[in-house]
Amino acid sequence: MESTLNKLACIALLAALGGCATKGAPTTVYDFGPLTPAAAPAATAAAALPALVVADVNGPASLDSNRMYYRLLYADAQQARPYAQNAWSVTPLQLLTQRLRARLAQAGVKVLATTDAAVGMPVLRLEADDFSQNFDSQASSSGQVSLRASLFRAHKLVDQKTFTRSTAARSADAAGGARALADSSDAIAADILAWLNTLPAALPQ
Repeated sequence: MESTLNKLACIALLAALGGCATKGAPTTVYDFGPLTPAAAPAATAAAALPALVVADVNGPASLDSNRMYYRLLYADAQQARPYAQNAWSVTPLQLLTQRLRARLAQAGVKVLATTDAAVGMPVLRLEADDFSQNFDSQASSSGQVSLRASLFRAHKLVDQKTFTRSTAARSADAAGGARALADSSDAIAADILAWLNTLPAALPQ
């Protein structure tokens, strides 16, 4: 009996999340929203950083699509489920690339693309390990982002570090997940800035 009730509860949640598509229904598109002012400590810490080449964020094939996914950790954590009527404006990998470059530039770093790189410039490469909205219960979810950052100079690895942030969603739906993932991405950008500031000897003056 309890198992049947749990299944019915999951079915009800899936319907609420948009797991059941309605033919002809419009798709709601999300992005990270406008760039808000950065926290003063992060901006101050990055003010002395020089120019930096920031490569496009790489990641699994599931993040190279506009589809929005979520996981029901309490039901089946290994299954990523797509929202039926919600999508990203671009892929999560593109969103992360745009946001991280924008945050670094906002903090005073001269951000360059790989095509603009000069010989000997430090290169920041980023690999997305996780970018997901995870439901701990029917009414509670969080947006988790995990990035592995590697700093290279003259083709040699200077340092590497993994950054993970999880932000509680304000609502148990796609809108709440989008906002939480944007907040987690901004928090990781601040973490990366702080990390880069600990490596002044590895960067050109």
